[in-house]
Amino acid sequence: MPATPLEVENLSAGYGPTRVLEGVSFSVPAGARLAVLGRNGMGKTTLLATLAGQTKHYEGRIRLGSSDVTSLPTAGRAHRGLGYVPQARCIFPTLTVEENLYVGLKGRPKTAIEEAYQMFPRLKERRSNLGSQLSGGEQQMLSTARTILGRPSVLLLDEPLEGLAPIICEELMGAFAELAKTGDMTILLVEQRIQSALDFADRVIILERGRIAWNGAPEALSQDHDTVERLLGVGGLH
Repeated sequence: MPATPLEVENLSAGYGPTRVLEGVSFSVPAGARLAVLGRNGMGKTTLLATLAGQTKHYEGRIRLGSSDVTSLPTAGRAHRGLGYVPQARCIFPTLTVEENLYVGLKGRPKTAIEEAYQMFPRLKERRSNLGSQLSGGEQQMLSTARTILGRPSVLLLDEPLEGLAPIICEELMGAFAELAKTGDMTILLVEQRIQSALDFADRVIILERGRIAWNGAPEALSQDHDTVERLLGVGGLH
């Protein structure tokens, strides 16, 4: 399905009685790229998990295109076009790379997995390896490729570069950039590597204690050293 806009209005959510997100509102146009930044523990992962339907919802609305998905379970949101690549890299360790990819096809022909191999040639080399035999970077590629094969219209990426070697990070970000160029997916990226996120995104929000503390263009944030230091706690961007 084609990319759809995402609209979040006055969203509050958390776990059990604990509210993590408070009054979060933003919108992402169809085919656009939003980076979600913030220090650890400020609600970034909770935001993506909430969009995917995996937390307790208190207030607010979530819309995918013309569909209000606020009350839908995780599977229902996936059916409406939401793809989620969690930080945990949830692959099947006892299945081969190819078998893992088949799971993501969602009724598409098996030949469609060639799309994954074009995006990540490394996976084609490992197609007969078990998930448990892959490196962390290869597992991240597999988790990402499996989700993308389902052709989501909105793709959520939670810290895909965490703990990976620089060369793997470049490979992943290159694949995300090529994906974004097609305009077929609206992409939300949570990432601790700030410069990588700014290079990728056309809009940025920064979360501070579960609220949006900054919203603007990546170029503006790059020049706003006081905000970077205050909200992200880093002395500079490289």
